[in-house]
Amino acid sequence: MVSPLTLDSPQSTDVPESRGGPHGTPAHDIRLVVLDMAGTTVADDGLVELAFETAARRLGVEPGSADHAEKLAHVRATMGESKISVFRHLFGDEETAHRANVAFEEAYGELVDAGRIAPVPGAREAIEALQAAGRTVVLTTGFARVTQDAILDALGWRDLVTLTLCPADAGGRGRPYPDMVLAALLRTGAADDVRQIAVAGDTSYDMLTGRRAGAGIVAGVLTGAHDAERLTAAGATHVLASVAELPALVGVI
Repeated sequence: MVSPLTLDSPQSTDVPESRGGPHGTPAHDIRLVVLDMAGTTVADDGLVELAFETAARRLGVEPGSADHAEKLAHVRATMGESKISVFRHLFGDEETAHRANVAFEEAYGELVDAGRIAPVPGAREAIEALQAAGRTVVLTTGFARVTQDAILDALGWRDLVTLTLCPADAGGRGRPYPDMVLAALLRTGAADDVRQIAVAGDTSYDMLTGRRAGAGIVAGVLTGAHDAERLTAAGATHVLASVAELPALVGVI
């Protein structure tokens, strides 16, 4: 685990341009911004847990049982991690994990189709502001591609950014591995140095991913799964009330 850093006020958006990440990179040098989706740019209102409930029932895990409670606790503790990795841990063998993951993705997709998601307030505007200022923005997720696409379509975000990534797009490993962040760098060529990357997310796994990738800014947001203490303990360089504050942090507004 990365040692905790000093916690910035989650309500402060008055951030000087010269203030950067853990490697001394000025904030105005950030060229690539890698954003998580659910909990960070997308408000899903607990849909991960609801989809898990459906998947668990399909695999015979009874609601209210000790087994169910234990598995749900692990799902909550690993928010942000690749979902197939979570199910491998919960169910052990690959076949059962795959069946659980398919059931989860189907259930989540049904909730998305039912209109149960929305953008985090100010998220689209933040992305557009970053891009208007010449920053490249990439959206990442721990979900499978089919679910990521369903979310993008439901929000009308299919053409919002030039690149979206799921674990399969980066060799199969999701968070907390740095692969999606590094794949974003390699595919876009937007930065000359990993220190010119900003990563933002709502979970400790997002923070660990950003630190492992060497990102200059690793920003936690308080619109999702984990609180400021947990984000900071996992290596957040900044904690923001929401992604809407990110453009100010990197000095574009």
